[in-house]
Amino acid sequence: MKFTDLGLNESLLKAIKEQGYTEPTPIQIKAIPLVIEGRDVLAAAQTGTGKTAGFTLPILERLTQTSPQMKKKQIRVLVLTPTRELAAQVADSIKTYGKYMKYRSTVIFGGVGINPQLATIKRGVEIVIATPGRLLDIAGQQGIDFSAIECLVLDEADRMLDMGFIHDIKKLMAMMPKNRQTLLFSATFSREIKSLASGLLKDPVLIEVARENATAGQISQVVHLVDKGRKRELLSQLIKTGNWKQVLVFTRTKHGANKLCKQLIEYSGISAAAIHGNKSQGARTKALADFKAGNVRVLVATDIAARGIDIDQLPHVVNFELPNVPEDYVHRIGRTGRAGMSGEAVSLVCVDEHELLRAIEKFSKSSIKKVDIEAFRPDPSIKAVPIQNGKSGRQKQGQGQKKKSSNSRNRNRNSNTTNQKPSVDPGNRYNNRRK
Repeated sequence: MKFTDLGLNESLLKAIKEQGYTEPTPIQIKAIPLVIEGRDVLAAAQTGTGKTAGFTLPILERLTQTSPQMKKKQIRVLVLTPTRELAAQVADSIKTYGKYMKYRSTVIFGGVGINPQLATIKRGVEIVIATPGRLLDIAGQQGIDFSAIECLVLDEADRMLDMGFIHDIKKLMAMMPKNRQTLLFSATFSREIKSLASGLLKDPVLIEVARENATAGQISQVVHLVDKGRKRELLSQLIKTGNWKQVLVFTRTKHGANKLCKQLIEYSGISAAAIHGNKSQGARTKALADFKAGNVRVLVATDIAARGIDIDQLPHVVNFELPNVPEDYVHRIGRTGRAGMSGEAVSLVCVDEHELLRAIEKFSKSSIKKVDIEAFRPDPSIKAVPIQNGKSGRQKQGQGQKKKSSNSRNRNRNSNTTNQKPSVDPGNRYNNRRK
């Protein structure tokens, strides 16, 4: 099947051709005609399947079918995404495919000033791509009017639920007309996703283009067993000996991302940048742009920040630390091997992470190849300390003992003191925390 068979207008076909695409992906073949028809869609699609174009193309097509008179601050299409990076990616897709059309779009997320966003909506836009929190702030200031919405898209809805956006989403839904088209895209059809869909979609068509819980077949996966303290050394060797030019590396924590980035630069002479939630939006945008342009060799990211990163032909993804949740492994390695291209996913696994590895293999219903590197064989005398909530058990135990000791001292101090006023006023203490 060709894009010309999907009912898209000449302006869209011209833009698609300029991007070098001739054949639609399976999700596009299934979704585009249904969206153009006006049907509600519940779609399960892994990253790298072309799902963004699967809804942006038919939405742009549908906008040509009517020309309603719009009032100030009204919009016709709303796309909700879990992260700023994904919002920016969807916005780029709409601009790319709609370049020969006259519709105006804008992207809205936190981390930047709200006033320019309010001004843009006031001037008039048809399409808004947004993260839930900032959009709710704008709605609270009566800065946007949802009454004319024709189509609502929830992109990567599973991640939005994971990140706790469900209450924000429900508040936004209450402001929108019920007579609208709703499209929900998720990596899997989990129980939570089906529950969310049942309250939002009307007689939806279900689309599934990849086996649930399956990792991408075109991705070569390998595990290197290594001591925790030698991971950075091994990563540097793999990058240098393999002459890797572009590597996306995952850590569990923001601190870990910063630390690894600094070590790669200072000790290994490898250009690197970190991207995570504590970085300003400007820093995140610059790091991603530098990585895509080849100015930075390694991008070190946490799971939330990396959600929505879309890099054509990204050859290598490295799990410097395995994720606590098996589903996140699938999302991580899905950054490579996109759109039919091959990719390599490497995991550096220490003894503390063996349980996490087994959970990932059970989830994906496959065994990941283990490759022994003689110079980095792990020390068998090191005993495993299970990882809990992203921290080693050893660390948590130490913290817990310290906290317990401190609490004990406080209890003893309090038990020896009667009718003693607190030295700090509770209100002042609260205000100090807020500062």
